[in-house]
Amino acid sequence: MNKVEARAHAEKMKQLRKEHSVTVKRTQVLLKKQKHIHREICKAIRDTPKTIPEIAEVMDMPSHEVLWHITALKKYDVVAEEGMCGEYVLYTRAEEKA
Repeated sequence: MNKVEARAHAEKMKQLRKEHSVTVKRTQVLLKKQKHIHREICKAIRDTPKTIPEIAEVMDMPSHEVLWHITALKKYDVVAEEGMCGEYVLYTRAEEKA
């Protein structure tokens, strides 16, 4: 992409953000909330692996919502399974890749 195309693209994006400002703002709020939840989940499992119900209790959040976030974090290798506790999977932070 050359400079002219890049500038035209940037202007188009600016125009679209302005036209859809309500949607953009709502999406930014949701993304900020999601990132906060992901950070809190990572804090909760930093030192000891926990099950979904344990994480839900720590975060004061419904288990089904925690499961949704854990699934997303697992998909992107942020968390990993580490054994079982009864019938529940234990989740921990994934090891950093070298």
